[in-house]
Amino acid sequence: MDRREFVEACALGSGALGAVLVSGAWAASAVSRDRGRVLLVNDLGEPLKASSLRPQVNYVFHYPFEATPVFLLDLGKAAQPVALQTRDRKTYQWPGGVGPRRSLVAFSAICAHKLVYPTKELSFISFRKGAAINPQTPSKGNDLIHCCADHSQYDPARGAQVLGGPAEQPLCAVLLEHDAKADTLTATGTLGGELFDDFFQKYEMKISLEVGPRARQQVAGRSTVRELEQFCRNPVRC
Repeated sequence: MDRREFVEACALGSGALGAVLVSGAWAASAVSRDRGRVLLVNDLGEPLKASSLRPQVNYVFHYPFEATPVFLLDLGKAAQPVALQTRDRKTYQWPGGVGPRRSLVAFSAICAHKLVYPTKELSFISFRKGAAINPQTPSKGNDLIHCCADHSQYDPARGAQVLGGPAEQPLCAVLLEHDAKADTLTATGTLGGELFDDFFQKYEMKISLEVGPRARQQVAGRSTVRELEQFCRNPVRC
């Protein structure tokens, strides 16, 4: 491999991810998956304005499937790119936040441990402003995504990296594009450790009752964004 090929292989940020040199050995890389371009819209079906998102508030939409929820967050601060690793030791480069302040991020709302997820009736997982309070598992930091089922803690400012608890990998990232002129957001794909097959296998009957035959269909065209408190009747705090 000559110098030019080495530089190209290590370049990050423009799209495809090459092999990454880790601890002196070439490691497999997790690549982003094109899941279709889906415009995020509000309850009225109008394109959601990114500037309308309130900082550090839980928002939920569904992507890439009709039954798979996603957290959308304005962190109120820039989220920088970071190198991460899946549970099967595949490395990937999370590109950071989007928007004017690079503060807008999105992650699968399916916990990477027991696949806990927000439903219309109940949610044990959510973003917590400040420190999550739990005497058995002290918070590993502030402004984290916390799962009350197993007390896994994820840092959304660092690609949903695991900071505490039994989860073995970050939450799967949902890639966003921000149209600066229209101030709109479009979901374009996923990156990192996907658990969708495990999710559908574990909750097959439950999901079929909640969503019906459309559960495994990919979201097409548009996905509605709602605050978690509007989507879920009982967001659990722990």
